[in-house]
Amino acid sequence: MDTAFRTPPHSTTTDGAPRTVGVEVEFANLDAPSAAAVVHRLYGGALEPEDPHRCRVTGTRLGDFAVELDMRSAHPGKGESGESGALGKAVGKAVDGVVEALRPLWGNIGSLVMPFEIAAPPIPIARLAELEPLFSALSDQGAAGTDASPLFAFGLHLNPQVARTDGEYVLDHLKAFLLLAPWLRREIRVDPTRRLTGFIAAFPADYAVKVVDPAYRPDLDGLIGDYLEANPTRNRELDLFPLFAHLAPETMAAKLADPHVRPRPTFHYRLPNARLGDPDWSLAQDWNRWVAVEELAADRDRLDALGADFRAFAARKALDDWAAEAGRRLAV
Repeated sequence: MDTAFRTPPHSTTTDGAPRTVGVEVEFANLDAPSAAAVVHRLYGGALEPEDPHRCRVTGTRLGDFAVELDMRSAHPGKGESGESGALGKAVGKAVDGVVEALRPLWGNIGSLVMPFEIAAPPIPIARLAELEPLFSALSDQGAAGTDASPLFAFGLHLNPQVARTDGEYVLDHLKAFLLLAPWLRREIRVDPTRRLTGFIAAFPADYAVKVVDPAYRPDLDGLIGDYLEANPTRNRELDLFPLFAHLAPETMAAKLADPHVRPRPTFHYRLPNARLGDPDWSLAQDWNRWVAVEELAADRDRLDALGADFRAFAARKALDDWAAEAGRRLAV
């Protein structure tokens, strides 16, 4: 099992600051106050309950954590329709009442419908290993990952800060991801329930064939336009909406109206399973798989060679064999 965290080719931003990574992990069978208590015990800070389904742990040695039921309507004032004031509080209170009334029957409504989630603060890459004890401690407290039930579709999201903000850098990483995505899905063994939900849908094959072409070199606006035309949804295994909204807010605003897109200078990598409770799983495993994407993106000759080969496999209608081929090429 991987336990050492690999360093990507670019570990700092253009101004020399260490790159950071946001980590979000979903789980069941442990409520927000209990999970927040685990965070508090490991990292210190102040424990701040906000409602029965959301807590914050602020001022820890790593920064501020949020722990919540990943269901907007479970939190007062956080409804999809944006209620606020007395009405929002009344709606939130009513929903809380329903959740609590059903809890004795279902144990935890969040575990049947939506998971609880811990969102860690952006952490320097060199300190990612400090999160590993959190995963072990949550498992020890009974937190269940996606493998624990066919009803669970829980993920681990990694949000690596970009090293640069130019279009070529972003394009190279998208190319590398498209080339390695079949291998990543095979290595991760993406949970069947997660695949069925559609939240981590693969990119269309014809779009991948277009983008990995070594000759495909649009500017940032062209890249965004092509991306949105082929992928008019956030539900991709690598969601670039937050990054595009950060890099080109006017372009994105003209093409997309989605209040859930939060501009961030990060890649939003959503593919890994959250396997809390599995002794053979570690955060390092999934981080190191992402680093393989960054390593390929940083090697233009290798990137173009794999792109040409991917297109040849596609022309022969042999993309089902590409995961094994990509794995073989990575091992060389």
